[in-house]
Parts: sequence; structure tokens; C-alpha cells
Amino acid sequence: MTAAKSERLLNLLIMLLVSTRLVPKSRIREILYADASDEAFEKMFDRDKEELRSLGVPVEVGQIDAYFDDEPGYRVKPDEFALPEVDLTADEAAVVGLATRVWDHQRMARATTEAVRKLTAAGADIDLGALDIAQPRLPADEPAFDVFFEAILERSAVEFDYRRSGSDSTTRRRLQPWGVTRYSGRWYVVGHDLDRDAERVFRLSRVQGEAVKVGPPGAYAIPEGTDVSAVTRRLAPALSTEPVVLLVRTGAALPLRRAADRTEPGVPGPDGTEGWDRLTLLRASVGIADEVLGLSGAVVVESPERLRDEVVGRLRGVLAGEGPVGDR
Repeated sequence: MTAAKSERLLNLLIMLLVSTRLVPKSRIREILYADASDEAFEKMFDRDKEELRSLGVPVEVGQIDAYFDDEPGYRVKPDEFALPEVDLTADEAAVVGLATRVWDHQRMARATTEAVRKLTAAGADIDLGALDIAQPRLPADEPAFDVFFEAILERSAVEFDYRRSGSDSTTRRRLQPWGVTRYSGRWYVVGHDLDRDAERVFRLSRVQGEAVKVGPPGAYAIPEGTDVSAVTRRLAPALSTEPVVLLVRTGAALPLRRAADRTEPGVPGPDGTEGWDRLTLLRASVGIADEVLGLSGAVVVESPERLRDEVVGRLRGVLAGEGPVGDR
């Protein structure tokens, strides 16, 4: 149900976004809700409209014929939905389930193709240029993203194994997720921890194995006024106050590249070749050592000296048989 719902929401968004005029309610039902009864369609369509509006999508309703009181039509004006022309930092670009902000996510790409195919087959007057406002901003490349995304839409709890920074073991956690957001170049999920009975934030890259939804849908409500980005900034690991400069092999360490504020390509590396890039992270997480160690062989710390010493010390510990180096 959740996968179907998320794809249906995206289909509805695309249909209202690319249509050049108000879309009749009957056309929406014909294309997207063909298998639903009259009563089921009304309930599903009303819920879907409100879900999109709650995610910041300006769904407009109007009369198709100004002279007759006929059926209503719906649309999303691209100029009202478009993101402002500003450069967003990672911690400002919060994603709370809005599929168009993660356009290169595999499931969403499939849903987009299917929606456009259905609209074209139905003879709808569409403008594919409207999709330009929803080009990829942030990739959803964490394996656990799907489960948490669906659970947020469905309001279902999620169980998962989690490994904290610096720990070799995992603990089983149960979370009612409120939202997923990007902070300091990494994906986090925010929600209510059922075992601790408190709000918590978890980094998706530290989720081990498969996260699973548990319990019935609609099991909880997201607290009114919740600011997922603010909660993440408050609870996530603090950011370093000094820039971090790394040498990274060309084509490697994509998570670090996304977090970088500056990239200098084609610089000499420690092996004497120029197949390296220099990345500068102005606000690196205090867990940056785990990231570097998890990519050992492809990343070398230039500065600060404190971080370089930590990485070297932990690598020496591994050689001495003291355990794993970091977050792989």
C-alpha cells in the first residue's frame, strides 16, 4: 500500500504540474484511480490532495468553464512550485518526503515515466518543460531511504539495527519517523524513539541490514509544528569549526564530494599521479574520521593535523589487531 501510495502521489503531482490547463476531476480519476469505486475515489483523492499540500505543493482548484458551474479542475502552477533561485547548503535543503527533490531515486524515476506515459496515451495537453523545476537536487542513495520514506507517508513505525560512531556492535531500534533530511552532506531520519520515549535522529548510513516497517498504518501523528531540519541540527553530531581538506581519488568518495564546499580537480596525489581531487569541507561532521577510514585507500587527509593524526592512529590500531577502522 505504501509503495503504491507514494507512486500515486507522485503521479498526481506530475499530472497537475505538466498539464497546461486545469485538469477535470473526471480525467484525474480515469487515469490515476480507474480501479476505485466512486466513494473510494473521493476519499483517496481528497487525502492525496491534502498530502501534497502538506508537503508544500500548491494544488489549485478552479472551474474549467467560467460560464457554467461544471466539475472542478485542478493544477499546480510551475512558477508557484518552483524552488527559489538560491544556492542551498546541505543543512538548509531539507527533504521531508517530497519525491521531486530526489528525482534520481530509482522508484521515483519509474513513477515519473509511467505518469507521463499515461498522460500522453490519454491525449492530455502536457508541457514536459514543467518538470525542469524538479531536477535532482539531492540523491537518495541510502539503502534504507525507501523504507523510511514509505513509513513517513503511511505513519508506520520502523525497526532497524543501528551502529553508533566508534562502536563495533549494533542495537535494535524502533522509531516512529517524522521526516528525512539532509544535514552536513548526509541523510538523517528524525522521529520518536519508542524505546527511549524521546525524539531522536539517526544517520541512514549507520543503519545496518534491512529496516522494516512494523505495526499498523496510521499508528501515530507527527507533532504539530515539527521542524525536521531544526531537530536534526540540534541532535546530530556537532560540526567541526575548522575546514577539512582531503585528497580524493578521481571518481571515488561520492558522499564526501557531495558534502564538499570546494573541489579542485586534477591535483597531484600522494602516489605522485594526478588522478586526485582536493576537497574542502568547511563544516565537516565530528564523525568525519569514520568517513575517511571507511574509504581508506581512496582518501588522504591534508588538514587539519588533528584529524590526520586520528586517522593514522586508528589505522595503526587496525594493523595491531585492535578492530575495524570505521563506518563501512
